[in-house]
Amino acid sequence: MIVTLTPNPSVDHTVDLDELIRGAVHRVQASRLDAGGKGVNVARALAAHSIEVRAVLPTGGLTGEAIGGLMRADGVTAVPVPVAGALRMNISVVEPGGVVTKINELGPELSPAETAELRAQAIATAVGSPHPVDGGLHPRSGAPAAWLVCCGSLPRGIPAGFYADIVTALRGTGVAVAVDSSGPALRAAVAAGPDLVKPNADELAEVTGMPVGTLGEAAAAGQELVRRGARRVLASLGPDGALFMDGRTVVHGEAPVELPVSTVGAGDALLAGYLAACGTALANGPGPDAAGPAAWHPDAIAEALAWGAAAVALPGSRMPRPCDLDRAAVTMHDRLDAARPLKP
Repeated sequence: MIVTLTPNPSVDHTVDLDELIRGAVHRVQASRLDAGGKGVNVARALAAHSIEVRAVLPTGGLTGEAIGGLMRADGVTAVPVPVAGALRMNISVVEPGGVVTKINELGPELSPAETAELRAQAIATAVGSPHPVDGGLHPRSGAPAAWLVCCGSLPRGIPAGFYADIVTALRGTGVAVAVDSSGPALRAAVAAGPDLVKPNADELAEVTGMPVGTLGEAAAAGQELVRRGARRVLASLGPDGALFMDGRTVVHGEAPVELPVSTVGAGDALLAGYLAACGTALANGPGPDAAGPAAWHPDAIAEALAWGAAAVALPGSRMPRPCDLDRAAVTMHDRLDAARPLKP
C-alpha cells in the first residue's frame, strides 16, 4: 500500500490548440478535466495499475467537490481534509509536438490548524492508525504503508519545513518517505534524510546551486543531495531520461518518445513507476541492501522510464495504464556519458 500527500491539489483543465497566439481567439481541438497535483497524479498512475493507494489532500470549494469526483472516476481512494479555501484550477495549453503552456493558480491559504490536521492525517494514514477527520474516523488501520509520497508545492500558510517534519516523524515506523518538491521545501526535506527524492534538472540546479547542463553535472548535483541527507535520488531529465543515484551508484536510462503529446504529469508517472517496481521487487524477495522499499536495486528505473514515456505519449495529464507501457523502448546504459549535454 502506498499513501500520497498533495498539499496543493488542483483540477487540471487541459486544452489542445493547433497554435497558441497571444491576443488571438482560439478554437479548442480537444479538452479534458483531470484531478491534478503531483501526489494526485502519482496516485492515479498507481490506481491505473491496480496498486492499492490512498491520496491525502485538502479539499475546499467547488473545485474540491470536483476533484473528489474525478479521483473516484480514476479509482483513487481519497482521504480528504476539509479546508476553508477553494482548491485551485490549473490550465495547460498543449500545442502539436507536446509543447505545453501552463497557467497555475495559487490555491488556498491554509491556517495553522488546517496544516496540522493535514500533517496528522498523512502520518496516521501511512502508519495505519485511525485519525479523526470531518467528524469521524478514517477507516484505514493495520500495517504501515510501504511509502508515504510527499508531492508538489506547498500552498500559502504551510511552512517550508512541512515535508521535513513528516520525514522526521515517520523515522523508525517502517514507512519509507519519498519527496518530490522544489525550492526551500525540497532543501529542508533533503536535510531531514528522506528515503528518496525526485527532482528534475531545474530543481537539482536550484537546490544545490550547481550547474546542470550535462549528464555528468546532473549526476554530481544528485550525489550532492545524497551527501546532504537524501538516501536516494531519482532525477527526471525529460528527453534525456532519468538518473538514479545512491552515493555509490549512478544509473542512467532513457525511453525516447517518437510522437510526444503532453509532458504534463510525466515526472509523476515516472515516480509512480519506480515506486511500483520497488513494491514488486520486495514482494519477490529482499534485495542485496534491503533496508526498506527505497533501498531496493536501482533497476527499478527501467520501469519508471516506461511509465514516464507512456505518459508523454498520452493527452493532457492522463496517467498510463498497463496497456500503454512499452518496456522494450527503454534503454539502460552501462556507463554514464558525463559530457553529454542535456536537451532543452
